[in-house]
Amino acid sequence: MKLNIAVLPGDGIGPEIVAQALEVSKTICEKFGHELTYQEALVGAIAIEKVGNPYPQETHDLCMQSDAVLFGAIGHPKFDNNPSAKVRPEQGLLKMRKDLGLYANIRPVMTFPQLLDKSPLRRDLVEGADFMCIRELTGGMYFGRPQGRSEDGNTAYDTCVYTREEIERILHLAYKYAGQRRKKLTVVDKANVIATSRLWRQIAQEIAPQYPDIETEFMFVDNAAMRIIQYPKSFDVLVTENLFGDILTDEASVITGSLGMLPSASVGIHTSVFEPIHGSYPQAAGMDIANPLATILSAALMFEYAFGLMDEGKAIRDAVTASMEAGVVTEDIANGGKAYKTSEVGKWIVDYLKK
Repeated sequence: MKLNIAVLPGDGIGPEIVAQALEVSKTICEKFGHELTYQEALVGAIAIEKVGNPYPQETHDLCMQSDAVLFGAIGHPKFDNNPSAKVRPEQGLLKMRKDLGLYANIRPVMTFPQLLDKSPLRRDLVEGADFMCIRELTGGMYFGRPQGRSEDGNTAYDTCVYTREEIERILHLAYKYAGQRRKKLTVVDKANVIATSRLWRQIAQEIAPQYPDIETEFMFVDNAAMRIIQYPKSFDVLVTENLFGDILTDEASVITGSLGMLPSASVGIHTSVFEPIHGSYPQAAGMDIANPLATILSAALMFEYAFGLMDEGKAIRDAVTASMEAGVVTEDIANGGKAYKTSEVGKWIVDYLKK
């Protein structure tokens, strides 16, 4: 099979972690007899620095021509600490999502036996937790208009907008994944207060009878935030709007013990994007200490979701598990043992796959 991917390293630790995922992807293709071609492009703060645009047209064209996108991270302190900056790295991420039609972010949340004691929650609460968050990605407050500040700077406003089409397509996708898992879907909203949430709940109630084999429950977002901490094992598939999903997925990720372990996929109308859930971690940029496992696991999702190559994805996940069992991990999850460099972890996984 011929696989053509766009590689967007981005900012901070992005180039270091993407390099390891790319080497793993090359090794998998060699192992399973696939032909991999790839091309790198600019995105984020580095793109602003070089061409003045966080998501250049050349990058978009490459993404559209590719079968999948392997993405690192964006962000830089000089923008984070400057609220008045007119052009920001995050604008590039939002534009990429919008222009590629990436309406769904799929984020698996699972625990790893080697990290149970690093979770902020008790072992008995998190052991065996395994659920999936599906976040609507191109609607809601992040894209609604009008949005801005008054001329005197003392008033700010954002608009949350959702259409029936946007809600229906994300709900049908969520039901699809629930049907492939344990057949339970939790629809998260704030229907007691927010008009868009009432539309979400109405449409979900209309669609639910089309999936009689799947249990549908409705939950307010504040209750969902509480239950993720109290009973994480009670969830199977959770679906929600953009802002709520942004917050809940970050909350859920922490219970696994490390932000450096969880992958994600953003899918939709055009090319899908695969990326770790963590940020650019600029303090560690260039130090070869960042955890590459979430990015490597994102590559596993790429093989599965973009190309339908399930054995290849499983081989990557098995190699990641083996590296953790062997204690070949970076400092964030070393638990007092030897801390390996980013590149050393990547090389160990590549060598394991070649055996």
